[in-house]
Amino acid sequence: MKDQARVLGIDDGPFVKGQGRAPLAGVLVCPPGYVEGVIVSSCQVDGADANEAISSMVRDSRFYEQVRMIMVDGAALGGFNVVDVRALSEDLGVPVLTVSRDEPDMVSIRDALEAHFPDWERRFEIISRNRVRPVEVPGGFVHVTSEGIGDREADAMVRRCIVRGCLPEPVRLAHLVATALVRGESRGRA
Repeated sequence: MKDQARVLGIDDGPFVKGQGRAPLAGVLVCPPGYVEGVIVSSCQVDGADANEAISSMVRDSRFYEQVRMIMVDGAALGGFNVVDVRALSEDLGVPVLTVSRDEPDMVSIRDALEAHFPDWERRFEIISRNRVRPVEVPGGFVHVTSEGIGDREADAMVRRCIVRGCLPEPVRLAHLVATALVRGESRGRA
């Protein structure tokens, strides 16, 4: 991937169970940390529109042509609104990664989905479709899935986006913006 490739980090803001929609923030970064722009949207809490929300947010923005990769904080937004990285990558024509600080506990995820969603099998299949792999970064490890790009190149871009700590800057900044949208100021750990 070219040195000047722009990466869009996406995260959701805090929400209360039963709330209709969760805010989404996207921060476009020229790695390692130069912010090119910010876009916002929302998705249904525990819904099934995460891909549609991301795709519309990207396509409707003036930054659409600049986005060369998307990094999403985790495999779901707004609770269990699952991001289908394969479909999103195909739809937008760019690689899509999920990045998380902690390794997902697939047994707990399956149990939670089964207990709360009639379509739990579909959601779990999407979440578990891509292999989660640890990627060593200066601050420790992050856990990554990727679609539309080879593992080695994806992992290199994750590392290139690290400024401080272990989270790629696009994801860290998206977390800060999404939190500020709800709480009026950024806080919390991405």
